[in-house]
Amino acid sequence: MNPENPLGSVIQGSLSQGLEVRLHAEVLVEDMRVGKFLVVQGRRSRFFCMLTDVALGTSSPRILANPPEPENTFLQEVLAGTGTYGTVNLTPMLMISDIQGTEDSRQRSEQEKDQEQKSNSKLKKATSYKAQSSAPIELLPVKTIPSHFSQVFDASEWDFRAVFGWEDDPHRRNFAIGQPIDMEVPICIDLDRFVERSNGIFGKSGTGKSFLTRLLLSGIIRKQAAVNLIFDMHSEYGWEATREGKQFSTVKGLRQLFPGQVQIYTLDPESTKRRGVRDAQELYISYDQIDVEDLMLVRGELNLSEASLENAIILRNEFGKAWISRLLTMNNPEIQEFCETKMGSKSSIMALQRKLQRLDGLKYIRNTCPHNYVGQILDSLEAGKHVVVEFGSQSNLLSYMLATNVIARRIHHAYVQKAERFLQTKNVSDRPQQMVITIEEAHRFLDPATVGQTIFGTIAREMRKYFVTLLVVDQRPSGIDNEVMSQIGTRITALLNDEKDIDAIFTGVSGAQGLRSVLAKLDSKQQALILGHAVPMPVVIRTRAYDETFYAAVGDTAWDEIPDSVVFKAAEAARADLGF
Repeated sequence: MNPENPLGSVIQGSLSQGLEVRLHAEVLVEDMRVGKFLVVQGRRSRFFCMLTDVALGTSSPRILANPPEPENTFLQEVLAGTGTYGTVNLTPMLMISDIQGTEDSRQRSEQEKDQEQKSNSKLKKATSYKAQSSAPIELLPVKTIPSHFSQVFDASEWDFRAVFGWEDDPHRRNFAIGQPIDMEVPICIDLDRFVERSNGIFGKSGTGKSFLTRLLLSGIIRKQAAVNLIFDMHSEYGWEATREGKQFSTVKGLRQLFPGQVQIYTLDPESTKRRGVRDAQELYISYDQIDVEDLMLVRGELNLSEASLENAIILRNEFGKAWISRLLTMNNPEIQEFCETKMGSKSSIMALQRKLQRLDGLKYIRNTCPHNYVGQILDSLEAGKHVVVEFGSQSNLLSYMLATNVIARRIHHAYVQKAERFLQTKNVSDRPQQMVITIEEAHRFLDPATVGQTIFGTIAREMRKYFVTLLVVDQRPSGIDNEVMSQIGTRITALLNDEKDIDAIFTGVSGAQGLRSVLAKLDSKQQALILGHAVPMPVVIRTRAYDETFYAAVGDTAWDEIPDSVVFKAAEAARADLGF
């Protein structure tokens, strides 16, 4: 379609219900698809709209009662556009004021157009860039609607650039995450706005959540918007992952794309070595690093009762950090004596002892750890390295939830200390680097029953107060606490079928009804709806391909590896100051 030719006219509508547009006779209704972007040219503003519904209309009920025969194409053509017509419903998303796309710009002379076509591509790019960066463009929320018979046009590349910007903008960290469904123009998200709040990637199984996550993490690393801590449950972000399809193939992980900027830590060194991962650091957790709050998170997996958790608190108060090691070595007489002196329950403590013995089966659990592995991760993060924590064969929910909560809680504690010091000194050198923590199966950490016991609930509610935010990846957003969902800044959603999950996505979102129909019509692969803090308006995209072209555009294979000894030595002083 030619964006210069009008597609239809506004015939009715309201601010709350959207606009109804009657298509012109020459426009095929089949070219109008849900999720498409159109612009309505008003007298004072240009309205950037999303198509949310398509319908057929007739001027007389007699046509419906006596439709033309299938072979009577002449009568069908006579009725087309007059007796029969197509209509579309539009939801205005933004008002664009004082821009080049007004009626005056549409009436440029043919001579000006010819001169523009003759200019070379390099000059075109420079002229367009200058216009976009200096033209008085104002994006406003929609608080009115265009008048009757305002003309509707296809959104042009310039419209998308005006709204979503361009990736090489020197003043913003924009990252192209995909394209509109029916156009070849990049849709960018503002990474600075993205990382300053917690965000979510949602979609049912098989819709490409992992690929979307890799895209975003690659953009954050490339644009240096934040430092990443990724809890890689299925070991698919660090080194390489399997690509879905009839033929077996793999895609590169973050370590392969950014060899000098990404460090892999593994809770299962044997599994990591079998997969050919190089230079992965071993990671172990000792019993004295596990607190009662961590056990509250995995109480379902360990089948712990309230009485057992209450007695765990009594044990911790008595023995301190070594309470689990002490409990596992206690015999019946010692337990009996402890209960008599500390008012504990013998049956509950014995049940707790029996169930905590399951932790011995986790490969990364040790009685004591002479080396501070979590401190080593913090050193890497402070040095600007991005950390991927692989679980290998230790990817069951008990193992994943326990290790993730223990590590994140200690690192968040260190970040709180750093943030408080920065607030006191106001010294730029003391400002913590923005950190994004990526977790999968997020509803396990953020469900209403346990969100108060997990560090991730705290991080989601605190938002950017301590420079730590979340990137949650989940296929069941309805399982996440409503208060936490309301704090999710940007939501990137692939296809969802469950009504509860769809309702959860639009928690606190205005105009959700029209967007629900858009979400329901997404393809099962490489399509997503983005809405929230990092984009100026909701947008349906065809996600960027994660392939060799992407590797060449984003990856940094020429980066020189920084020796770990240098990294840790440089961060040792800062860690000592924190008492970590």
